[in-house]
Amino acid sequence: MAKTEVILTHNIVGLGSESDQVKVAAGYARNFLFPNRLAVPVTSANKRQLEALKQRRAEREAHEFNTMTELSRALSKLICVIKVKTGEEGKLFGAVTAGMIADELKHQFDIALDKKKIHLEHSIRATGEFEVELNLHAEVKGTLKVRVESTTPAAAVVEVPAEVKPHSEKRGKHTEAADSKPKVEKKARVEKKA
Repeated sequence: MAKTEVILTHNIVGLGSESDQVKVAAGYARNFLFPNRLAVPVTSANKRQLEALKQRRAEREAHEFNTMTELSRALSKLICVIKVKTGEEGKLFGAVTAGMIADELKHQFDIALDKKKIHLEHSIRATGEFEVELNLHAEVKGTLKVRVESTTPAAAVVEVPAEVKPHSEKRGKHTEAADSKPKVEKKARVEKKA
């Protein structure tokens, strides 16, 4: 397979960032990178363009770093409240995952954060307050407080009246509840023949 050297003009995941000089398959460069203007061939004229690309890359990386640093500071002051259904003794049905936290951040604070940037060693399976680690940038780490609350009230125990008998006792027997219902007489329908 023939290889060719190219200079990337845009960031390509798994290949490199802008201004990187990489070797790729000749067909990949000819059929995808060059037509989409994602790379240029290595020539003396294009090497001069390399400095402009490096400048643009440095500005982009500085902007990303500053944005993520500000986001980290803002998130450290917030408390993300997640309401979940719980059973007896406060046990969750399911678990709180990074995706749920990202969705709640979007819903509550209008902060779009990729769930891959939220680092959970184990999913949260209890109510309470937790600190979640965030990997916002290669050089920027942060924390977010997450409070998991139950939507089920603590005293949601349903009391069954004494008059109501269990289903197994009702089977085949006549109950008082059935006797107390008013009986409706069915009227015979008479059809007229024309």
